Amino acid sequence: MTNREADLVIRVAALKQSTGKRYIEVAAELGLSEGEMIAAHQQLPSDMSALSSQALLPRWSEIIQALESVGEVMALTRNPACVHEKTGVYQLKSNESTHIGLVIGTEIDLRLFYKEWAYGFAVTDQSGKTEQISLQFFDHQGVAIHKVYLKPTSNREAFFTLVSRFQSAEKLVLPPKAALQPVAKIDAPDDRIDINGFRTAWRSLRDTHEFFGLLKQFGVSRTQGLRLAEPEFAQAVDKSSTHQILESAASLGIEIMVFVVNHGVIQIHTGTVTKIAVMGPWLNVLDPGFNLHLREDLIANSWVVRKPTVDGLVTSLEIYDEAGNVIAMFFGARKPGKPERCEWRRLIDGLLEESTSCAA
Repeated sequence: MTNREADLVIRVAALKQSTGKRYIEVAAELGLSEGEMIAAHQQLPSDMSALSSQALLPRWSEIIQALESVGEVMALTRNPACVHEKTGVYQLKSNESTHIGLVIGTEIDLRLFYKEWAYGFAVTDQSGKTEQISLQFFDHQGVAIHKVYLKPTSNREAFFTLVSRFQSAEKLVLPPKAALQPVAKIDAPDDRIDINGFRTAWRSLRDTHEFFGLLKQFGVSRTQGLRLAEPEFAQAVDKSSTHQILESAASLGIEIMVFVVNHGVIQIHTGTVTKIAVMGPWLNVLDPGFNLHLREDLIANSWVVRKPTVDGLVTSLEIYDEAGNVIAMFFGARKPGKPERCEWRRLIDGLLEESTSCAA
């Protein structure tokens, strides 16, 4: 252990004990990336630190493939404004490419973009009332993009066999957060965009998965594309719309799809939501097997978006942060080949009616 790592371990433990903050908050307060903090705790014995980690080899698709043997776990994907937690089994996986992975199980539903995954660790945390054991994956800036937590029902023997199989013999060294400055995204000027061509191509969509290609083809960001779209396909709505949609879906028992997005993972919940709770700035779904934690104060804008498909229009509520990054997207639950359900469209229509009324 280097002198710097030893100093970080002491400072992390002291701040954790004095404040009770989560480790992600401790790292931020100390000016560290979360990945850098976890890396500083590699191979520490429990009598030295409540937090310890083991570096993993960057064989991401193989690790995800092997997770099914561990049984029920909790998958966690987050971005700065939202946390999506889903309990289930990593099953029905597809790894046709080493760059993109799919997990499409009964409960765990993921799209994995491995080119953004840079570091992985097996982590043991004994700072709370119960021990927490997890796999944690980080991007090149040391930002957490996906985590997998053991549950009481998990197969611990299979988990530790997995860790032994993929553990790295070398310690990982992450660069300091101060040395990593992500490049800000700047939209192209509107007058350089072929707006008519963009609108025509939008109208010609036949699948929701074509939307990313549409944006790339015309060189527009998501929020710029929504702003330039025809009103029948994209309309801004009030920032409180997420709360309204969740409450309405819960009271009516409507099945929805909740996508939480970062650059390395898309994590999806499909089903009903039941318990909606507000705690300070946090809007929460607190259901068995699915938790969502959303910072409503970080929603910069909300849009109702319609995309043509061979099955008819598919409608979503999409929320974005100040930088134009997707926080989350909400759809009505539907199966391929089936049209969108009328009850979901009625919920969305209610948002538009309210937005129009407020504007008037």
